[in-house]
Amino acid sequence: MKMIIHDLDPAVFNALMLQVTQDTIVLTDNGHMKPCIGCFGCWIKTPGICVRKDGYENLGKMLSQCDEVTIISKCIYGSYSPFIRNVLDRSIPYLLPYFTSKNGETHHQRRYNHSFAFTVHFYGKDLTEAERETAKELVAANGVNFYSSKEKVFFYDRMESMKGALG
Repeated sequence: MKMIIHDLDPAVFNALMLQVTQDTIVLTDNGHMKPCIGCFGCWIKTPGICVRKDGYENLGKMLSQCDEVTIISKCIYGSYSPFIRNVLDRSIPYLLPYFTSKNGETHHQRRYNHSFAFTVHFYGKDLTEAERETAKELVAANGVNFYSSKEKVFFYDRMESMKGALG
C-alpha cells in the first residue's frame, strides 16, 4: 500500500497526474482533521488510536500497512506546511510510549514491526540553502523516528518540474 500526504489545491494535485490506485491512500486538507492536543490518549487511553474522533484516528495503523509514504509539502522555513505537520503529529500512535536508544539517541519504540520508504517533495520559490539543509535534516530525523527503510528529499521551484519528477 502507498500513502500520499499533500497540501496542494485539488486542481494542482490532479494536474500532477500521479498514479493513484485502489491501494493508494491520499490524505489532503479537507478541513476535518483536528490538531493533536498532546494528551497522549493514543498511548494511555486508547493504545494505537487517537482519541480525537474525526476520521483520522487510525493514522498509526494506516502507516503500518504502507510500504511507501510520499509527502508533498510547501517548504516553510525548512519545515512542512501546517497541515503536513499536523498529519505527522497525529501519526504518533504508530509508535509506543516506551523508549529505546538508537544511534546514541533516545527514540520511541516501534508499535509495529514495519518499515516504509519515506519520500518528501518540497516546493517553494527562493528557498535558501539553509532552509534546504534544515528540511533534509528534518526528513532524516523523521525517518529515524518512524523507522523508515530509506528517505529521499526533493526540492522544486515550480510545479511543472514536480510534475515531471512525480509523473
